[in-house]
Amino acid sequence: MIQHKELGAGRWNQLSFCEQMANVGSEVERTILWKAKGNPGYSIRAFERALELLDLTIGDLKNSKRLKEIVRVREALADHFYFNNEYQSTDASWHNYFFCFNYAARVNR
Repeated sequence: MIQHKELGAGRWNQLSFCEQMANVGSEVERTILWKAKGNPGYSIRAFERALELLDLTIGDLKNSKRLKEIVRVREALADHFYFNNEYQSTDASWHNYFFCFNYAARVNR
C-alpha cells in the first residue's frame, strides 16, 4: 500500500537528493524510536515508509549517478531491521549516516 501518495505523484522529484535522503532518515529515526519504545507495529510501519521513500528516490532520474549508493543503503537497512544484520550496522550508525543529509538539506535552504 502506498503511504506517500502526494509524494509518489511527482512532488518527491522536486526535492533535492539531500532533502529526499533527510526524509528517509526521518522515517528511519521513527523506526528506531518505536523499536526502542517496544512498539514493533509502529516500528515496522515507519520502516515500510522509509523503504517507500527510498524506492521513490531510486526512481528519480536525477539520482541515477547515485543509484549504487541508494540501492546499497536500502539493502543494508533491510538487513539491519528485517534480517540477520550481516553488515553489522547499528542504530547509531544509521543516525550518523542520515544526520549528514539532514544537515546538508537545512544548510541549502
